[in-house]
Amino acid sequence: MVSPQLTPTSNSPEENGTSVFSTKETEYDQFVASIYKKQYEDLHRYGGRQVAESFIQELFDILFAGYFSELTFRDLAQVEDSLSFFFLGAKKKFAPYLSSREEKNKDEHALGVNEVIAELKNQLPKIYDLIWEDANAAFEGDPAAESVKEVVLAYSGFYAIAVHRVAHALHNLGVPIFPRMLSGYAHEKTGIDIHPGAKIGSSFFMDHGTGIVIGGTTTIANNVKVYQGVTLGALSVSKDMAKLKRHPTIEENVVIYSGATILGGETVVGRNSVIGGNAWVTQSIPPFSIVYQKNEVRVRNTQEMNNVIDFTI
Repeated sequence: MVSPQLTPTSNSPEENGTSVFSTKETEYDQFVASIYKKQYEDLHRYGGRQVAESFIQELFDILFAGYFSELTFRDLAQVEDSLSFFFLGAKKKFAPYLSSREEKNKDEHALGVNEVIAELKNQLPKIYDLIWEDANAAFEGDPAAESVKEVVLAYSGFYAIAVHRVAHALHNLGVPIFPRMLSGYAHEKTGIDIHPGAKIGSSFFMDHGTGIVIGGTTTIANNVKVYQGVTLGALSVSKDMAKLKRHPTIEENVVIYSGATILGGETVVGRNSVIGGNAWVTQSIPPFSIVYQKNEVRVRNTQEMNNVIDFTI
């Protein structure tokens, strides 16, 4: 086979002292250099995204022994040993992120890694109780649930709120990046996106769950039930509002049905209210309210009947 010959045109780069091949090599070299410059420094120290995944899996293997793992404990001492080993590993996982924060912000009031671990250890019993209250809320709130065990093993909404309980605690302790990595992992696993800054009360239940989005300054009281596709978001995404309350407040015993959108930091949904499916809410709702979209049903006349509409999906 005869190799094709490249004939430079009158306007070819060769006239300027460069070749097509050298230009492409230069672009590729710049591409390679860009990857090198933009890489996450000290990757071996930070460990990458999989660190958050391993952290929550190791914790849940202990908290839900026999559910999320084949681990079973023979006695209380083995539980204590497993927790001690977990906290030792967590200290190593957190240290690089906390060190990075201290180098950049130099906040004298920021907790060190030992203090973060101590606080997490102190808060974990309460977190654990809240998670089991969420499991019971799912069982009580879903007629299809046959047992709490089924909720723990199979409900994506339960898994998402369980991860959030841990991520929220770390967020409040000032751990940078890591809580968002946890929420991102839960989002990938369940399709539910909860910012770790969101404050969520006890007995929270997300039915089905897929597509739920809960913003970082959202406040949700106790005994709230949310269906798939609900958004608790902001009216504005301007960067200068980053430290302001941008997301709504949901009071206790509220039910929010699928597809509803509730926006704004000043928007409060009063206790014992029901927000219907696909509702659009941008102002406060009094307690004991029902918000819904009214569907119009109209019988077609003969002429309309002759014009058949055939929807194809």
